[in-house]
Amino acid sequence: MSLFIVFEGLDGSGLSTQAKLLSEFFKKQKYNNVITKEPTNNLIGGIIRASLKKELKLNSKSLQLLFASDRCYHLETTIKPMLKKGKIVICDRYIYSSYAFGMADNLKLDWLKAINHGFLIPDMVFFIDVPPQECIKRIKDSREEIELFEKEDKLKKVRENYLALVKENQNFYRIDGTQTIKEVHEATVEFIRRYLKQNKKDLQKFL
Repeated sequence: MSLFIVFEGLDGSGLSTQAKLLSEFFKKQKYNNVITKEPTNNLIGGIIRASLKKELKLNSKSLQLLFASDRCYHLETTIKPMLKKGKIVICDRYIYSSYAFGMADNLKLDWLKAINHGFLIPDMVFFIDVPPQECIKRIKDSREEIELFEKEDKLKKVRENYLALVKENQNFYRIDGTQTIKEVHEATVEFIRRYLKQNKKDLQKFL
């Protein structure tokens, strides 16, 4: 059973934690899966991370064009090959990060969609919704440096953009990220169970 699942949210909302928990859940169910993330660890991803850490100054469009290039490479070298092998791909951030953060950086959604046109659409996208103030607190508690978008006013715009994306995309699911880590994970699994049932996929191990 191949599935393409994406976790989205503000910085500090616990995406990596939930991706890892879901991967462990699938392993217990004997489903092969792989965790991946954006930006990737390749050369383009390194340039992106340097910009996010404010070590390299790029304008908004240049940064998003790099994200799109990195995503294209990611799809062709990791995501698509793993799906063809029948694996479940769990991705920490994808095109919707470009939309939500890009619009918060004063870019038009039409332009952002154009540079990401033709990229694979995930089966399911989970938006882990945590208030910006709480995200900032978590970030400060976990590390010293503050990255490019990690300001409360900017994250408020990003959250609004994500909520709009949830409304306009049928494959998008909002989960209250202020719940415990276990509760967020359980909500994720329940959404997956419903999705598999609706789409008549292999449900045996989820019943």
